Amino acid sequence: MKISQVTVRKRLYVALVFAVFAFGALVVRLGYVQLVKGEEIAKKAEDSWRRNIPFQAKRGEIVDRNGTKLAYNVSAPTVYAIPIQVVDKRETARRLAGPLAMSEDSLFKLLSKSASSVELKPGGRKLTEAKVQEITALELPGIVVAEDNKRYYPFGNLAAHVLGFTGSYNQGLTGLELRYDKRLLGAKGNISQLVDAAGRTMPNSTNKFEAPQDGLTLQLTIDQTIQSIVERELDQAMLQYQAKDVIAIAMNPNTGEVLAMGSRPTFEPDKYQEVPTEVYNRNLPIWMTYEPGSTFKIITLAAALQEGKVDLEHEHFYDPGSIEVAGAKLRCWKPGGHGSQTFLEVVENSCNPGFVLLGQRLGKEKLFSFISAFGFGKKTGIDLQGEENGIMFKPSQVGPVELATTAFGQGVSVTPIQQIAAVSAAINGGKLYKPFVSQSWIQPNTGLVLEQTQPELVREVISPETSKKVREALEKVVAEGTGGKAFLDGYRVGGKTGTAQKVVNGRYSPNEHIVSFIGFAPADDPQLVVYVAVDNPQGIQFGGLVAAPIVRNIMSDALPYMGIQPRKTQVDKKYKPTDLVKYVTVPNLVGKTVSDLYEDMNQNFQLSASGSGSTVLRQAPAAGAKVEQGSVIRIYLGASE
Repeated sequence: MKISQVTVRKRLYVALVFAVFAFGALVVRLGYVQLVKGEEIAKKAEDSWRRNIPFQAKRGEIVDRNGTKLAYNVSAPTVYAIPIQVVDKRETARRLAGPLAMSEDSLFKLLSKSASSVELKPGGRKLTEAKVQEITALELPGIVVAEDNKRYYPFGNLAAHVLGFTGSYNQGLTGLELRYDKRLLGAKGNISQLVDAAGRTMPNSTNKFEAPQDGLTLQLTIDQTIQSIVERELDQAMLQYQAKDVIAIAMNPNTGEVLAMGSRPTFEPDKYQEVPTEVYNRNLPIWMTYEPGSTFKIITLAAALQEGKVDLEHEHFYDPGSIEVAGAKLRCWKPGGHGSQTFLEVVENSCNPGFVLLGQRLGKEKLFSFISAFGFGKKTGIDLQGEENGIMFKPSQVGPVELATTAFGQGVSVTPIQQIAAVSAAINGGKLYKPFVSQSWIQPNTGLVLEQTQPELVREVISPETSKKVREALEKVVAEGTGGKAFLDGYRVGGKTGTAQKVVNGRYSPNEHIVSFIGFAPADDPQLVVYVAVDNPQGIQFGGLVAAPIVRNIMSDALPYMGIQPRKTQVDKKYKPTDLVKYVTVPNLVGKTVSDLYEDMNQNFQLSASGSGSTVLRQAPAAGAKVEQGSVIRIYLGASE
């Protein structure tokens, strides 16, 4: 069948139109790919050729209020493999097994992975410089050493519960390290190169480096020197009294800044696995709740003065040794009582029946409104994780007996941080401040302060006039009352003792107590307040005999360091027979040998040695400290340099 020329031309025309259309579509598609999608496709191609080796950012430093580093990162390189570049995987695994302390099979599996790069963990992480040199000397193709770092705490267990610690990947796990993990962490960087399918570096290509962004620097309110003083005394107390635990907080009462916070038992942040979980998981100064005992009487005193319910100097109270309330006999700590006394002497003597009367004068609603206003029964809001609320009676549960026991600190449960914040308000003019430990955030490269915490006033609880009366009464407690062992020559010190029975299996234990003391100085213008609690000390269990000397020792070193000099004018000390103790100065033992010590030491001290060696490397208390004659000096022995 013959096809006409017209049909042929039509078909050629259709084919031409189709070809033109196809060519046009190809041109459009090529233009779209080149001009619109070209950059994206080129990037994908480059990414498929590029091999990235990560560079870890340095975690932000944590420094004290004066810039002393408390936590920072040190170099600790990590080994990576680029599997496609590893020529002989089995031989490479065999040669790395020894240096990395890993099995040959586990390394072979890692080297055989289909990935651009593989971290040779766990053995290849956080290596020492010597180990890095050993691996580099092997000159194994496809094995690279990348920059990495690990957390370092230069002062060991100093402020361990406040700082917390990090995990193996520099992630915060407890304390401030966890609370501010995102700000401290920073952002990773990397170094990369272009390789072909065989793993060879592509010609005319260059390495690409993306610098890591280090974390921000966190500056604390903590003062490393004051923290060291506090922890020295915590160690001494644990040694001397063999207590279950010891707690201490030092604070600026006028701002809420925590200058020191610690407890025993403790741990070293980079060795936290060596202690039970409850040791590092519980920051006792904010977590532990217990009956405060007589230190709580400060709140009752402040409320009674504010409401005009007592005249301390001119009103008298007779204490026969107990007081009966709704059929219950509530006893004074002193058998037979204190007899006739002014209410100022009631405070000085920490007389329970006298404070029961003050609680009754205030009444349930008024007393508990002051307790709430001082911050008890709820968290202070301090910027640390794990804070507890404490426990208060519900109004419906408060009868005459509960009102009476609350007035002298029994039947309620508080935390140490609540206690020191409340007492600070009672003595600083009546202002309750929110305690805090984070002072500012600093850009590490420029030193620019990005954010600064300002003191936060929660509320005004009592008047400045009432606060002045509270200070004066508490100064008398130290000069003439139960707080005599906190007396510090040259300084006006105020304070209050506390001795509370522990509740064991739902009943008050006759043999186990938490003893405490809260002290402040100078009494006429408080700049430092210190709270110490000792849980179940062995032997004597009175706050005035156990905790008060600890507070005195802390203040005797901390006040001069803070620039607060002794003054000649102070309330005269009324000495009792039990107060006539000789105080001596601790000598400098560092650098002496054991034989020197036993030849030169007199009978003023007892020695407790730990460590191996014949030379004293450290001592606690430090040289120059004032301690009671016969106190224990802990020495740490080692080899001389």
